[in-house]
Amino acid sequence: MLPFNEVKVLIIEDDLAIAEIHRRNLMKIERLNVVGIATSQSEAETLLDLLTPDLILLDVYLPDGNGLDILRELRQKQQQCDVILITADRDAETLQTAMRGGVVDYILKPVVFARLEESLNKYLKQHSKFGHLDDLDQRIVDAMISVKSSSAVTPLRLPKGIDAVTLEKVRELFLTHQQITADNAGERIGASRTTTRRYLEHLISTGELVADLNYGTVGRPERTYKKQ
Repeated sequence: MLPFNEVKVLIIEDDLAIAEIHRRNLMKIERLNVVGIATSQSEAETLLDLLTPDLILLDVYLPDGNGLDILRELRQKQQQCDVILITADRDAETLQTAMRGGVVDYILKPVVFARLEESLNKYLKQHSKFGHLDDLDQRIVDAMISVKSSSAVTPLRLPKGIDAVTLEKVRELFLTHQQITADNAGERIGASRTTTRRYLEHLISTGELVADLNYGTVGRPERTYKKQ
């Protein structure tokens, strides 16, 4: 039986800044270990051979190739790793090709971390189950298949007035700030205080943030936001 203590992840993404955001977010999830980042197909092919990851976060558009070609090569070589495709490609044919290649999930850019986190947690849950199975019955098979299917088709709907790109910018602030006010957050993302506060309050409603009142030096209470 294979050890299931740690899942090695390779990020294949042409934008290094986005890849680094993924890496930092994955560091928050127990059992995930990002072993490498590749920003091109040629670099990805080298790292795949060297690192033998368990899971790949795979972009489609690469400067020297296409992520779907990497997926096909993985299957032709029968390389034992799973793939979550992350792409801006909204072509139904791309989705169909990815499904035929056996991807674990298909996530559209711009990536909302809560959606990616949901997918990764479901993957880890299924991954752990495989480590404790000796044989199968239909009930177990049906449960395993449903876990995979639900992560692939369930969209994360954002409320009116909240867009995914700005929401991710607000989330990224808490990678470098323990707490922040709406005024300061707005300055850093280039948005008004009112707009930024709407996003911060949304993150409170999802359980990602909490708020405190800080009376400051002039006595006027100011709402500060921090991670839950």
